[in-house]
Formats: sequence, C-alpha cells, structure tokens
Amino acid sequence: MIDTLEIKRKEDTPYVFMDADEGFIKIKGKSFPSDITGFYTPILEWLERYKNEGEKELNVNFLLDYFNTASSKIFLDFFYKLEEIDQLGKKIIINWYYPEDDDEILDIGEEYEGLVDIEFRHIAYEQEL
Repeated sequence: MIDTLEIKRKEDTPYVFMDADEGFIKIKGKSFPSDITGFYTPILEWLERYKNEGEKELNVNFLLDYFNTASSKIFLDFFYKLEEIDQLGKKIIINWYYPEDDDEILDIGEEYEGLVDIEFRHIAYEQEL
C-alpha cells in the first residue's frame, strides 16, 4: 500500500497531494525552495513506489505560477519518472495548467511535453486577483 503524501504550501514551496488510491497528483503554487533536493526527494520516492506498486491511471495536475531553474530541472526528473510508469502500461495524463496571460509557463509545459512520451493537456485558467 502506498501512503498518501500531502505537503502544505509555504511561501517558497507548492502544495503537493499524491494519492495512489485515487490515481491523483496535484502540485500547486510556487516552487523555489532553498533545499530543492530535500523538498522533492519524498515526491520522487513516492513516484518510485507507485512505479512498483501502483495500479491505477494517474492524473497529474500541475498548477504552478512560478518556479525557479532548480525546480524546472527536478520537474524534468519528475516527468521522466512518470514516463517510466507510463511505459509499464499504467496510463499517465498530465494536466499542465497555466495562467491564461502567461505564455512563458505554457511554453515551458510544451517543452516538457516534447521531452517525454506522455499525454499533456495544456489548460489555461484565469488568475485570481
């Protein structure tokens, strides 16, 4: 059994919710932690457990309105891990949300999509004021 992972949002880290039973991952907010490895290691470890034990389709929801270069590099590791899971026959769908007025975040999502063989859905949203 894979435990649900929930990490509360802080000023420099996103909210993270990963639930194997529901086949659901959500990462929302800003990502520029001072200890990038320390923050993302439990997330990557959860994915490794899911790769070995998970059974459901995974819907992955990225709702990031800002992230630094270090985060973008670790997200690539995240997507490569998802690609491994997908190649095992466990369907992965990535919903890449971006503020409707932020082409840069859309472009980054499209770049990630070009680097891995996983279905991405690019979804614009209206930013809250």
